[in-house]
Amino acid sequence: MQPQTTETRVASFADLDTRTLHDLLRLRVDVFVVEQECAYPELDGRDTEPGTRHLWLARAGTPVAYLRILADPDGVERIGRVLVARAARGDGLAGRLMTEALRVVGNRPSVLDAQAHLAGFYARFGYTPTGPEYVEDGIPHVPMRRDPR
Repeated sequence: MQPQTTETRVASFADLDTRTLHDLLRLRVDVFVVEQECAYPELDGRDTEPGTRHLWLARAGTPVAYLRILADPDGVERIGRVLVARAARGDGLAGRLMTEALRVVGNRPSVLDAQAHLAGFYARFGYTPTGPEYVEDGIPHVPMRRDPR
């Protein structure tokens, strides 16, 4: 069986076509709201901010992994909504996604709120805990930060 080709995409909200926006939001809802059973306001208004970048991996034009990078007011980049579609897990896409996110972030500090069971994964990319574990939407999280090297 041939490995599937995965394409990397980065866009601002203004540069997203309606089909892609729909597919990205559907993927986020499928993972966070349905699969993880978290009823929360997925559309928080930050997707449309001028400094937000949407980063995703697509196979045959369909998004299979996603994250967004927010420009927080304090000059720090905030990585969030990190996910891989259930059917695409185990292919190393989360690592590829984070590697690309750090390329986009460049030489700026970045933060994220890791689901606690994934803190070790983010540590591989240089993130360290910055506070105690807390529960959000019924899921333990750990605040983490990565400073430029």
